[in-house]
Amino acid sequence: MKNKVKVKLGASFWRLWSSSAISNLGDGIAAVAYPWLASSVTRSPLLIALVGFASRLPWLIFTLFAGVLSDRFNKKAILVSMDLLRGFMTIAVAIVVTISAKDLPALDELKNLTSLPTNWPLYLTLLIASIFFGMAEVLRDNTAQTFLPLVVEKAKLERANGRLWSAESLTNTFIGPPIGSFLVAVAIFLPFWIDAASFFIAAGVIASIKGSFAPVTEGKTEKINFKSEIREGFAWLWSHSLFRTLAIVLGCMNFTGALVGATFILFAQEVLQTSVQVFAILGTAGAIGGLLGSTLGDRVSAKFGSGPTLRLALISAPLINFVIAFITSWQVLWILTAIEMFIAVLWNLITVSLRQSTIPTHLFGRVNSVYRFFAWGSIPLGVIAGGAIVRIAEEFISRDSALRLNYLVAALIGGLIFAFAAPLLTTARIEAVRGDI
Repeated sequence: MKNKVKVKLGASFWRLWSSSAISNLGDGIAAVAYPWLASSVTRSPLLIALVGFASRLPWLIFTLFAGVLSDRFNKKAILVSMDLLRGFMTIAVAIVVTISAKDLPALDELKNLTSLPTNWPLYLTLLIASIFFGMAEVLRDNTAQTFLPLVVEKAKLERANGRLWSAESLTNTFIGPPIGSFLVAVAIFLPFWIDAASFFIAAGVIASIKGSFAPVTEGKTEKINFKSEIREGFAWLWSHSLFRTLAIVLGCMNFTGALVGATFILFAQEVLQTSVQVFAILGTAGAIGGLLGSTLGDRVSAKFGSGPTLRLALISAPLINFVIAFITSWQVLWILTAIEMFIAVLWNLITVSLRQSTIPTHLFGRVNSVYRFFAWGSIPLGVIAGGAIVRIAEEFISRDSALRLNYLVAALIGGLIFAFAAPLLTTARIEAVRGDI
């Protein structure tokens, strides 16, 4: 690094950091609890994928509207209200799970279950809650990315994002999952109560941040016209070829990630024979890889260049998915996941910081939402495709082979993505955009 001087990020940033760490701790606990609950309610690959589809559908249908709201309303108020809303919704889920817990199979039975009568009341609760959680997450996450540049100087954004992702990685996938697995083993409803509490605490910390976070309207006081304001964000993104390319490429990458993630809980339980404790340990791989990536990301990018770093992220995903399709050991999966997450965080550090430092403040919410519409809107499509592939494939091949098939499909698609995008993502092209700031 050229400058070894310690960079101070300020009190407001560290409160944002604390809020993120707390809510992500709850999310990490829930990351074990929700899939384990879903697999206790049904063993159908398609029904399990449908829950994931419902949680990600808002990224496709609500993202553009969320961008307008992020630009039009007080950003701190949005963050606080969405955390409170998620807290109350989690309490509702916790109540239903607490009441239904006695009707669920024992944890040690799940590894050997390939069929199970679906618990429809609990399944429908999960399905409906997933949609509303997804909508709150879309608005909250989009606003959070527009909020950070208001509390951190542009020159410090890459470092600030690294610190945020370090906290998120540590709490969401390293500390949270082991706690979640312990709580699930004690009582399957306990993680949901803890998750709810984390949202309320996080909301309180965000509320304590001082400053004015009213929208930059450039004199606009008229009523919201969603169509014209979304069009404005769309036009800005589409006129910048690099951001357009990044959005489309990330959308394709996320499709493949969702494809394999759709039935991952069944792959882990039935193919790798994992217990709830081992499932939590698998989560720590992403945490360690993500933590290293967020800590070392700015140095890796500076040493090798933004272009080669992004191309490394593109080629690593299909190679890793191809290997996973043939493994029989969860320990190997742990290593591969850590490597993949390390490289994925490098992609995020470069691309998110580039957006935050380049997009005009008054347009950021809308442009960012259009970007995420392409980048994240593909996830529900990938989830439902993943569930459908396994469901159809198990009619012709073994259940074990069907659960592996998504990894081969993802590897093939990932290879095509690399062939298309690698020539377009060069350091010179990225630095040219930075030079226009």
